[in-house]
Amino acid sequence: MPDRSSPPDRVQARSGGSRPGRRPAAGSRSTVLAAGAVLWVPGPPKKSGKGRKKPRIALVHRPKYDDWSLPKGKLDPGEGWRAAALREVLEETGMRCVLGAELPTQHYLAHGRPKEVRYWAAVPTDGAFRPNREVDRLEWLPPKRARERLTHPRDRVLVDALLALLFG
Repeated sequence: MPDRSSPPDRVQARSGGSRPGRRPAAGSRSTVLAAGAVLWVPGPPKKSGKGRKKPRIALVHRPKYDDWSLPKGKLDPGEGWRAAALREVLEETGMRCVLGAELPTQHYLAHGRPKEVRYWAAVPTDGAFRPNREVDRLEWLPPKRARERLTHPRDRVLVDALLALLFG
């Protein structure tokens, strides 16, 4: 795993007429802003010794929703997109990471409100998973198994985008 680190930026977010970098007020019908990452590590070496298998992707299980997803969460007031992605990965997986290329942004309705989630490819630099109240399990899966395990079809697009980024 790389030992590089990158300081979080303070990208200003605009949504639903709210002030830059701020999440809309509670009770507002404004867009919910969230950020996350597709956390991955290189695959293990092939038995032949020539090259590696497909990368492994971290999926988290959220007992509250009984779903398998990618680490993500809402921006805190005044928090930048990248900072939120780094914080959410740390909170949900126990791992610090380095963000790479930005992946497709998702737009969907969550509990009747529009939601925008920005994602990045990310590699862990240190840390270890410990179950918590938000996430009780973490699994590192090859892309095909990760796509099958993900609860929401929209998350499969992000696995595909990571593979396109890594392998062209």
